[in-house]
Amino acid sequence: MNNMFGKFKALPYIFILPAFLLIIVFKIYPIISTLLESLMVKGTFTLDTYETLFKDKIFWKSLWVTMKINIVMIPLQIFIAFCLALLVNTTVKGIGMFRTIFYLPVTISLTVATIVWNLMLSPNGGVINSILGIFGISQQDFLVSKTQALWCIVLIATWKGVGYWMMFILAGLKNVDASIYESAKIDGANWLKTVVSITIPLIKKVLLFVFVANTSINILLFVPMQIVTQGGPEGSTNVLMYEAYKSAFKMADRPRSAAIVTVLLVIIAIVCTLQFRLMSEKKEA
Repeated sequence: MNNMFGKFKALPYIFILPAFLLIIVFKIYPIISTLLESLMVKGTFTLDTYETLFKDKIFWKSLWVTMKINIVMIPLQIFIAFCLALLVNTTVKGIGMFRTIFYLPVTISLTVATIVWNLMLSPNGGVINSILGIFGISQQDFLVSKTQALWCIVLIATWKGVGYWMMFILAGLKNVDASIYESAKIDGANWLKTVVSITIPLIKKVLLFVFVANTSINILLFVPMQIVTQGGPEGSTNVLMYEAYKSAFKMADRPRSAAIVTVLLVIIAIVCTLQFRLMSEKKEA
């Protein structure tokens, strides 16, 4: 009998073993391998790669570009996703169509979305410039402009991503008991106060997940830079992840690339830790 109970106790661990092995192979091992590669030069462990990297002006400029784009893009995406989730969190007829429309960009690959937006934002006959011309606005350079390219990439990534995060927030909103809103309405709470004082606190865990996941994805974003801008114009879109890509596949400097990726992982860990501390619920004494 004891042996039977022992087998049943081990059963859950047997079920999660395949997932655990996949995490080790595709998550933990690459991280350890990258760290070791960044510390090894000609078969010897050294910090020379990091010393050289931290003296490189290109690295610091890329770090600034990475921070700048994410400081704007992460809150913007989550704010828009939250607003969309509130809009579609109703039971009116035809609301499913709007949910589908808002989610549709998620079904398009980022590569395809970037190419399409590049055509639309083209300074030579792009549809966006054609529309602006109707209202008497001069032609814009968009993705070939030093001052506009980064924000055009924010636009592309936001358009592509908000529908995805909207669905997570919508799932959280669906779990909120409708009677709570009815009580708030009886007490005289307006819409804004209801959202701030009731909705946000009740879906705090969902918002925390969205913040952390969104941060992890956006800090590693580099597809639009690779396809359209190649880090330009004048390094204005040269984020750290694209700099790591160039180091590995264009300059054949794998230790430098590994060091940059390690720095990115540290940044993600620090930012996500801060988000957990700021948004996690405090335990009552």
